[in-house]
Amino acid sequence: MSSTPHEPRLTHALRELLWSRRTAALATRDEAGAPAVSLVPFAVCPGLACVVIHVSALAPHTAQLQAEPRAALLVDQGEVDGEPVHALPRVSLAVRAETAQGEALATARAAYLERFPEAADMTALPDFRFVLLHPMQARQIAGFGAARRIDADDLRAALAAGRP
Repeated sequence: MSSTPHEPRLTHALRELLWSRRTAALATRDEAGAPAVSLVPFAVCPGLACVVIHVSALAPHTAQLQAEPRAALLVDQGEVDGEPVHALPRVSLAVRAETAQGEALATARAAYLERFPEAADMTALPDFRFVLLHPMQARQIAGFGAARRIDADDLRAALAAGRP
C-alpha cells in the first residue's frame, strides 16, 4: 500500500525506514536484569500491525523475551560516508513480545518469508519460533531537528499501512 497525500511527512519517513532496513538491535534484559542487545532480522507485518522476528530457542534473547516480554527495537538508516551521524534517521520502539500462534503464526510467517525468502528452510526447524513485537510507543529521529514521540495507536496504523 502506498502513502496517501494526507500522510504526515514523519510518518512516511518512519514507514520508509522500517521497510528499507532488514536488521535491528533488539534490547532485552538477562536473568539478572542487566541489559542485553542482539542483532535480529525483522519484517514488518501489516496484517498484524507489528514487527516480526524469527528466533531460536537456543538464543539468549528468546528466553529473555519469554521471561520479560517488554523490550526495545532500534532500527537505523546506517551511516553514509561524509554525512553527519547525529542526524541519522532512526526509530527506537518500545515493544511487547508475544510468540505467534494460530492464524497469527501463518500471517507472521508469510510476512517474514516475503522479506527473507531464503529463510524458508529455517522456519521449519523445531527450535525456531516467530515472535510478534507489538508496538507500545516509539521515539523517531527523522533527521536533525526532526524528532518525535509516537504512541501505540499511531505506530500500529503506520505498520498496518504496509509498504510505502
